Amino acid sequence: MLIAFNKPYGVLSQFTDKGTAGSTRPTLSAYIDVPGVYPAGRLDRDSEGLLLLTDDGKLQARIAEPKHKMEKTYWAQVEGLPDEAALQAFRTGLDLKDGHTRPARVALIDEPPGLWERDPPIRYRKSVPDCWLEISISEGKNRQVRRMTAAIGHPTLRLIRCSIGDWTLDGLKPGEWRAVDVS
Repeated sequence: MLIAFNKPYGVLSQFTDKGTAGSTRPTLSAYIDVPGVYPAGRLDRDSEGLLLLTDDGKLQARIAEPKHKMEKTYWAQVEGLPDEAALQAFRTGLDLKDGHTRPARVALIDEPPGLWERDPPIRYRKSVPDCWLEISISEGKNRQVRRMTAAIGHPTLRLIRCSIGDWTLDGLKPGEWRAVDVS
């Protein structure tokens, strides 16, 4: 079984919150009542979008382990307007504290169509423009996309994973899930 879930902002990518006794942080259990499935990879609490869950350990490894190089695509709303040199740095790879990243695909895009409002909304600054980037990576360093945008001087304001391999968010509102075909 494979489930595509549109993880809302603020939800932990796990079924229980063992971080703090009495914690009220929302988890996957508030949205998915399917026994035996587990996330194939992670999506930070402050990120939104596609999270795949499965009951198949081999499939989970194929999706989540960087050695399989399954491409993950994100929409990142960033501060400022990156120039071509900044975008080229993505394409050749960036030096982060934990090493050099693999080359990434990146493009300036319009705000994704049909995008939902985030709760809480991002902070807007009248004096600083923002824009959207579509970024595709084939590895999964901790908070990698956020660290990459910061490395080029354009911090991420909002981050949405829109696809993993051939699986997409298409038609899923935040908090919704559906069973999908395993390809």
